[in-house]
Amino acid sequence: MKAAFVIFDQMTALDFIGFYDPLTRLKSMDYMPDFEWQICSFCDDVFDPQGLRFLPDFLKKPLDDFDMIVVPGGYGSRSLQHNDEFVAWLKTAAPVPLKASVCSGSLLLGAAGFLQGKKATTHPKAYSELSRYCLEVSDQRIVDEGDIITARGVSASIDLGLYLVERIAGENVRREIATQMDYPYFLRDNF
Repeated sequence: MKAAFVIFDQMTALDFIGFYDPLTRLKSMDYMPDFEWQICSFCDDVFDPQGLRFLPDFLKKPLDDFDMIVVPGGYGSRSLQHNDEFVAWLKTAAPVPLKASVCSGSLLLGAAGFLQGKKATTHPKAYSELSRYCLEVSDQRIVDEGDIITARGVSASIDLGLYLVERIAGENVRREIATQMDYPYFLRDNF
């Protein structure tokens, strides 16, 4: 499996790291030795609002040959949803079988047209913005619409990462990774 982790300037660091950590453990803990990922961006300079810098592996590379893309949220998403060039780049992920986002990353999936006719969620402060892109805005922690999975605000990124681990590798692997992370919330079957 090959994943694209999308980054952008003014993203929230925990939005990214929250899903990155459990997903990359699929490989580092030897559950899926063939799991690959690339960090993809539309711009060279990617900083979180506090100045933490992230470096992409690929710049403006089309996203169509990945099996999964995951998009974080953050302040930068508010302007990027209206950036035609960025949205066009994100639309190259149309054939990707699994698309996921956390927090206001769902605004970016929505701007690309991926949420049409679907239920979705985001950070509660972005519900009204999200409503223009999807059929229904949900307050659930994680919304799974089959090929699109959205998660609520910032801390839900860890939940999203573990949820995706279970989708990809099963419940037992999710439990073992959650245990290794000392993350008790997903040791129980409560999502």
